[in-house]
Amino acid sequence: MISYRSLRVALLGGGSVGAQVARALLEDGDELSQRVGARLELVGIAVRDVDAPRSVDLPRELFTTDVDRLILGADVVVELMGGIEPARTHVLKALASGADVVTGNKALLATHGPELFAAAEQVGAQLYYEAAVGGAIPIIRPLRESLAGDRIVRILGIVNGTTNYILDRMDTEGGALEDVLADAQRLGLAEADPTADVDGYDAAQKAAILASLAFHTDVPVEAVHREGMRTVTAAQIASAARSGHVVKLLAICERLTDDDGRDGVSVRVYPAMVSRTHPLAAVHGANNAVFVEAEAAGSLMFYGAGAGGVETSSAVLGDLVSLARRHVVGGPGLAESKHADLPVLDIGQVTTRYAVTLEVKDEPGVLAGIAGVFAQHGVSVETLQQSVVTTSSAGLATAVLVIGTHAARESALAATVADLEAHRVVVGVASVLRVEGA
Repeated sequence: MISYRSLRVALLGGGSVGAQVARALLEDGDELSQRVGARLELVGIAVRDVDAPRSVDLPRELFTTDVDRLILGADVVVELMGGIEPARTHVLKALASGADVVTGNKALLATHGPELFAAAEQVGAQLYYEAAVGGAIPIIRPLRESLAGDRIVRILGIVNGTTNYILDRMDTEGGALEDVLADAQRLGLAEADPTADVDGYDAAQKAAILASLAFHTDVPVEAVHREGMRTVTAAQIASAARSGHVVKLLAICERLTDDDGRDGVSVRVYPAMVSRTHPLAAVHGANNAVFVEAEAAGSLMFYGAGAGGVETSSAVLGDLVSLARRHVVGGPGLAESKHADLPVLDIGQVTTRYAVTLEVKDEPGVLAGIAGVFAQHGVSVETLQQSVVTTSSAGLATAVLVIGTHAARESALAATVADLEAHRVVVGVASVLRVEGA
């Protein structure tokens, strides 16, 4: 029997996710109330245009443009507007009023997370954000609560569905990146301006959130090493396939020790080769997955839909139910732990492997010369593939070498590639891809 007062829920944003959250609160209110121990009353939906078409048929009287009034009359504010402003101002106002906040705004958290968490802690409010990373995938709460007593060592994530769709199509069907991207845009899987996805900005924001949570350290998005995937070619995808790999755009968060023996973290986003035996290689289409390595729990995989109004609303509603239960039982909100305060290390401190494709002159001593460059930088060669020799129109005979390295510092690997580019037997460095997940 429900005896606690109704909790007033204000929704900021009536887009695809917001509309589905509103629908669930209206249609499944009785069931949700039984789970919470209190009725969740949707008191309003703040939008820019109350007459705009919606994906869900909702009562018109719920819509308003008076955001401030809606916030100040709520116990819980659900922010699904996206972007930095005015979302930041609205969330801070909600927290200052004592309201709890649920948000799915990755850009806001990656940019202003410490400010928002400090504001919540000051008044004992809760700030939940499961939908900010991985859509429907439950990853924030496992890191924040279930694994809070463990030590996270590494996170490998496919956290952008658009880029995974493109790379998966290139792997399974062939074709150039720009052609598959155009298909994704026609299907509505990619924006007209794909910069945030293809250039890795979206993944970098999510990586900053995951790393901050996993390593109890503030990781600003500016500290994330980011490389996009615009330069990934069909030839690289095919070469990776021949060696038993698939190319994925990865968000990597890793606990490391630098050259001076100091602990730190590395947070980076780039396209990389992943062995087809690794669980992440089986993530197809626009799905997301996060692979967590912990000292005690071992390897854990979280997989599912990374976007979509219905799917993402599941994460939002899960947060809403969790924080509403806290209202019923009482007590302060769950504070963020940033006690470790580890430095974010430069990309040069990372240990990884390279797959380097070289076009070289077909003449005696080529392999010895190239081997000497690797040895000079302390990088060991693990695999070597050589293609058929070809002759250019200028009469120059060349061959293509695909060289896989053993694990080494990024700084040594990058220096090796730089020297290879300048070597007299090397016509050109065709591609460089890192190998991760081994």
